[in-house]
Amino acid sequence: MGSVALIAASALLVGSFSFYTITVRTIPENQELQNIINHLAAKGSELLTLVTVTNSTTRLFEYLPPRIGDQQYWVQLRNDSSNTWLEGALGQLEEREATIQVFLPRKISASGQYVGGHGSAILECYMNSSVLQLNLSSAGG
Repeated sequence: MGSVALIAASALLVGSFSFYTITVRTIPENQELQNIINHLAAKGSELLTLVTVTNSTTRLFEYLPPRIGDQQYWVQLRNDSSNTWLEGALGQLEEREATIQVFLPRKISASGQYVGGHGSAILECYMNSSVLQLNLSSAGG
């Protein structure tokens, strides 16, 4: 009977430590994803300002890490009738809803996505008639 209790207690401890290890690892990975999304939002805002002033088409290539920790990640640009934002999550694009969102300072038309490990991210900004357009894609890989 004592060995059954010892096995049960050991299993609980191993499970607790495994959960703790996963949690400790996930916090830095989520922070790295947050940093990537913040960086892309800042670069996108810079391109919007540049295109507004110069009425040009501007393309920026940004190297992003292929993985965060040992996980795949994705980032995409979205907009609705009142907001524009970048969102992303760890894992496969098809599997997960966004866990992080960063709103851009103004309403524009935005689209595209980047999946980690598929080359550099490309931010492209231009005027489409009188509407600012910001697109996110990958340079291959």
